[in-house]
Amino acid sequence: MKTEFICVSPKTSEAKDVFLHDMKLLHSCKVRERKNGLVKLESISGRFMFWMNEVQEDKNWKVIK
Repeated sequence: MKTEFICVSPKTSEAKDVFLHDMKLLHSCKVRERKNGLVKLESISGRFMFWMNEVQEDKNWKVIK
């Protein structure tokens, strides 16, 4: 099965800190799971895993093209 990726950008100061230190400024994330309108993402660095809302606007992250 082919790995799916989503590119994200931080919106809040907390997310920007994670993006800088744990995600190493890399936007692409691996999709690990989908459940109830949420998607579980793992950073390319492998150091951070988080849930993001796919149905409504997420508080901390936005999907970029």
